[in-house]
Order: sequence, then structure tokens, then C-alpha cells
Amino acid sequence: VQLQASGGGLVQAGGSLRLSCAASGSTFNINAMGWYRQAPGKQRELVAAISSGGSTNYGDSVKGRFTISRDNAKNTVSLQMNSLKPEDTAVYYCNAKRLRAGVPVDYWGQGTLVTVSS
Repeated sequence: VQLQASGGGLVQAGGSLRLSCAASGSTFNINAMGWYRQAPGKQRELVAAISSGGSTNYGDSVKGRFTISRDNAKNTVSLQMNSLKPEDTAVYYCNAKRLRAGVPVDYWGQGTLVTVSS
């Protein structure tokens, strides 16, 4: 599975950005797709995830501000980020979890930088 992310950039606090990610290759048996982020000096953390059935899960810090969506037919996942804060600054990674012989395997995109200025 190859993941191609796009949509990062520089935005002022309070602004919005939309990230998109497209999966290609062996996309069958992809279960959850989502976004993680890693800020300098910090561990990678879950931002949001969505299952193939549409169930969503959000990190506490983004609840109410970010919305994840998915198009199963196109194998794409998007993240609408509103009311951005400087602490949202990080490299955002697209993630897909695919079952291989019944075992979930993680696939990662190349990362896209989101910078929120105060």
C-alpha cells in the first residue's frame, strides 16, 4: 500500500486547512485509515482515525475542531482542520491499517508539515 498525502502548509491561528491522502497498490483489506502527527521532540500521536464502516476516533486535543472523512470507493481519507492552534504545528502522517493473513499491518505516508502561526 502506498499513501500519498497533500494539503499541509502555513496558516494563522484560528484558520483552517484540509489534508487529503490517497491509497494505492494493494488496497483490499484496508480497515482503518487515519492521521497521526509528530511535533518536534514529541512522540507520534493519534489525531483521528476512521474505520471502513465509518466509525471515528479522535485525539482529545482535536475533538470538536477536526473532522475526518473517508471515501472507500476512492481509497481516500481527508482531515478538515478548523480553529487551528499553534500547538497543532507538526508533521502529519497518513496511516492505513491493512489485514495481512489476519494480522493488522501499518502503512505510512511521507508526512506533510502543518505550521500554525500565532
